[in-house]
Amino acid sequence: MAKLRVGRPGRQVGRALAALAAVGFAVLAYVYLTLPDVRMLEKTNPKTTAWMEMRAREAARDGKTLRHQHVWVPYSRISQSLKRAVLVAEDSAFWEHEGVDVEQIRESIQVNWEQGRAIRGASTITQQLAKNLYLSPSRDPLRKLRELIIARRMEAALPKARIFEIYLNVIEWGDGIWGAEAAARTYFGVPASALGPSQAAMLAGAIINPRVLNPARPTRRLLSRQRIILGRMGAVTPPTAVPVLTTAPEDATEEPAEPLIEFTGDPPSTESPAGEPPPDGATTPPADAAAPPPQPLPSAPADPQ
Repeated sequence: MAKLRVGRPGRQVGRALAALAAVGFAVLAYVYLTLPDVRMLEKTNPKTTAWMEMRAREAARDGKTLRHQHVWVPYSRISQSLKRAVLVAEDSAFWEHEGVDVEQIRESIQVNWEQGRAIRGASTITQQLAKNLYLSPSRDPLRKLRELIIARRMEAALPKARIFEIYLNVIEWGDGIWGAEAAARTYFGVPASALGPSQAAMLAGAIINPRVLNPARPTRRLLSRQRIILGRMGAVTPPTAVPVLTTAPEDATEEPAEPLIEFTGDPPSTESPAGEPPPDGATTPPADAAAPPPQPLPSAPADPQ
């Protein structure tokens, strides 16, 4: 019986595939081995994030004075209204997924493909937290892979409420403004625990691009997002309270009577973004304002968390 002989082109293809597989394995191994240990987040509040450090480098590069406003508060001292509003605006399926919302990713890919745009969107709160804590806004595919793996690790190691607590305490809410407490005191002069529904919906609506959408001087787009979020807040339930930590972090203190926020630069601007004047007489609608029927949240120039 004649033996089947593989020609030179076939051997070359086989070698190329084997080399490609080896490179792929090496990349995956590197990504996996260089991932951060998220287990420490269970009992330790992060004092800084990759996102904060990135903003500090940007300020230094531009020769600007760095402003940094950040006060950590426990989950129990963040308004239920803010928790509901953020879930509506950023991740209404937070309870259902395990860090990655596959259905939302599929829908995002389909929409972006149909509109001829680069694939984007569909990031869960857990993914946003992974990016804020450890990564960057880069669209590098390896960065996105790291984000997905870190998000799944967080979901495996931490309770949902702990993930949400950290997220609410570290996300960017304006130029140099980090976390719910700093945002509440800066924009409304109240602690995060005292935010009402309208204030909470305004803050949640600004998360999509916090350096453009200013709750102190809302644009029509932000007011529209606020109204829609208000109308949906009753349909979501925040995670239950985080259990008391067995070992309190070093920076855990009682909430002071006066704000601990220190301004190390110019106070936040109340001017509207260029080319987007606020509507005349625009004010934050009252908490009991009637909400319109559900509709898609208006988009904003993208600078997602």
